[in-house]
Amino acid sequence: MTSVAALNNVEVDYDRGLALGPVSLSIAPGETVALVGPSGCGKSTALRLLAGLEQPTRGQVSRAAGRGETAVVFQAPTLAPWLSARANVALPLELAGTPRAEACRRADEALARVGLAGAEAARPVQLSGGMAMRVSLARAMVTAPKLLLLDEPFAALDEITRRTLADDVLDLWAATRPAIVFVTHNVEEAVYMASRVVVLGRGPGRIVGDFAVEGPLPRPPQFRTQAAFRTTAEAVSSALAEGVAS
Repeated sequence: MTSVAALNNVEVDYDRGLALGPVSLSIAPGETVALVGPSGCGKSTALRLLAGLEQPTRGQVSRAAGRGETAVVFQAPTLAPWLSARANVALPLELAGTPRAEACRRADEALARVGLAGAEAARPVQLSGGMAMRVSLARAMVTAPKLLLLDEPFAALDEITRRTLADDVLDLWAATRPAIVFVTHNVEEAVYMASRVVVLGRGPGRIVGDFAVEGPLPRPPQFRTQAAFRTTAEAVSSALAEGVAS
């Protein structure tokens, strides 16, 4: 199957030396992939490569490169504080030349899909952390991207909000089936949200484990209590521990 994005034997050098690689990773259309690993192993660097925000020192990166085909959600919501939720979500459409009325209509639809119907006029300062992240997700999804990249988007949120947003992301995925790659430090979150979990060892990061996660997406109730979930989470945790020690 043709990949929607791939890292082909990539390496990244910073001033301190080799930061990532060599790493080869292929992302299939509609696949959900979690990247886990210790701090400083290059997870976010790999995501920036896939986003086109950084270039490899060596190796090649391929990705969905058309306008609006790749969307990124960062740990901080990065919303324009002077714009309403509607205007923030409409912004990528307007920048692409969509007429304002059409952009606003599609923005309202995207906000409704993330549970924010009625909050279209709210400014970021009026939103909770979870609501602001939903606006960021709506803005990312409004262009119907083929590739959605999430860089620890729930790290600053409480556990209940994290779990709710994990289900929200999977519901959004079910609607349009983009490929998703997301970075997280949380093993259980990775196994819950992903059909595949890729483990990086300590920096310079290299892949030390690649695990398929059984079960349907979106996840059914009580998925975290099922034996397959627990078994996979333990396997990922073991690979992570070995990757840190090696």
